[in-house]
Amino acid sequence: MKGIEILNNPFLNKGTAFTKTERKELGLTGLLPSQVQTLEEQAVQTYAQYLSKPSDLEKRIFLMNIFNTNRTLFYKLMGQHIVEFMPIVYDPTVADAIEQYNELFIEPQDAAFLSIDAPEDIEASLKNAAAGRDIRLIVVTDAEGILGMGDWGVNGVEISIGKLMVYTAAAGIDPRQVLPVSLDAGTNNEKLRNDPLYLGNKHERIYGQEYMNFVDKFVNTATKLFPELLLHWEDFGRSNAATILEKYQDKITTFNDDIQGTGIVVLAGILGAMNISKEKLTDQIFLTFGAGTAGIGIANQLLDELMREGLSEEQARKHFYLVDKQGLLFEDMSDLTNGQKAFARKRSEFSSDLDLTDLESVVKAVHPTVMIGTSTQPGAFTKNIVKEMTTYTKRPVIFPLSNPTKLAEATAADLIKWTDGKALIGTGIPAKDVEYNGVTYQIGQANNALMYPGLGLGIIASTASRINGEILSQASHALGGIVDTTQPGAPVLPPVEKLAAFSEKIAEVVGQSVLDQKLNKEEIDDINIAVKATKWVPEY
Repeated sequence: MKGIEILNNPFLNKGTAFTKTERKELGLTGLLPSQVQTLEEQAVQTYAQYLSKPSDLEKRIFLMNIFNTNRTLFYKLMGQHIVEFMPIVYDPTVADAIEQYNELFIEPQDAAFLSIDAPEDIEASLKNAAAGRDIRLIVVTDAEGILGMGDWGVNGVEISIGKLMVYTAAAGIDPRQVLPVSLDAGTNNEKLRNDPLYLGNKHERIYGQEYMNFVDKFVNTATKLFPELLLHWEDFGRSNAATILEKYQDKITTFNDDIQGTGIVVLAGILGAMNISKEKLTDQIFLTFGAGTAGIGIANQLLDELMREGLSEEQARKHFYLVDKQGLLFEDMSDLTNGQKAFARKRSEFSSDLDLTDLESVVKAVHPTVMIGTSTQPGAFTKNIVKEMTTYTKRPVIFPLSNPTKLAEATAADLIKWTDGKALIGTGIPAKDVEYNGVTYQIGQANNALMYPGLGLGIIASTASRINGEILSQASHALGGIVDTTQPGAPVLPPVEKLAAFSEKIAEVVGQSVLDQKLNKEEIDDINIAVKATKWVPEY
């Protein structure tokens, strides 16, 4: 490979950093300005260009152009400005990129696009996208259930691309070893189907056996082509997400971020809250508002942890109340998903004259000490509801997790004010510090990015054959124990600016759990050495 081919390969291109000798050897003489720059000089120059962009979306488009042309420079920049870039390359700006994907499309960004209408092309498609690279990590989505957005068809590939950026920036996963994948099963978004610019299959989403056969062929082909693969599922719909995870989790190394990732980050945040309040997890009453994929995943992770702390399954389930569009979920409701059925309550537990179809009524009836929002219902955690919680718990744990910002159940500032500084808060989007009565309250962001990069690095470094509940629990405890809880206004989770450092710590804990359970495929003597050896650094 020489000349223009190298400049057009983002994994090999160094742009103006190619030395005079390299330019001669690689056929680049005359193709670049004469000045040779260092990576650091390129980063300064590029960051200045980034700052000149007037909107977050334009900043994202600019960064994606750098990503498309020079991966090393992109990740050097992102490592230097991770707090600033995270909301640009991923949530919340990624929502704008998804909505305008067809209008903004320039190139596929090394993703594999698999169509349910052409399952015979799956193997060729994966090979073509990998282009001979040793793929260790795939983030795959069918984009039916993008949180806060719904069904966005093939446009949702931006989610896979963004997640993989965070994996590399936060945990040093080698960008040459990752592959974003779009499973295009159609879309139920009629606006997309009627858009002449839409780039995906313009038919209704396909379900049932044909869909499962499509997924199965993808899994079998991917694991055959890439035997060291960690397969990460992202933004699948309610009817498929849990079913897919349950089908494959005991067969391959796989992980669903919406179900498990959200669950372990929220668990970590609640463990952090318990460290601050000095209360026991097994004494809490949990109310989840929004019983979709994320809500059920959170409940299951918390249930698993209560059982690890000594409760029987029957005892543990008594600590959970789930509220969805119907109100409190009861076992006699005919429209429950399998995940919801496991947490539905008996009507005989409550007085027949109680109306439990709205959140405030449920809160008054069940007295939750922990309230988690995954509802995408803005402002649902009202002043009355929050003040009600403070009447029976000194330190209410409140996690309004819906995003983007306009869909959050409450703001951190309101929660601090309404509880006189007592609330222990985790938000789904970045929140500024809150000044109240002379105390600066730092707000923990229950962002899956706090967890999945370190988890992924630990799984890859340890050559894990499976991801199980014990590994996830260990990861939660590692993250939840990082914050210094002695400081007034301490957050329940560590800040994103320390993401790289604690991702490595989580990776070491996860990897050690793999070794302790003998789930590693290769012999490893020291997990800390293995983790450091696995990390990629953006250098020429």
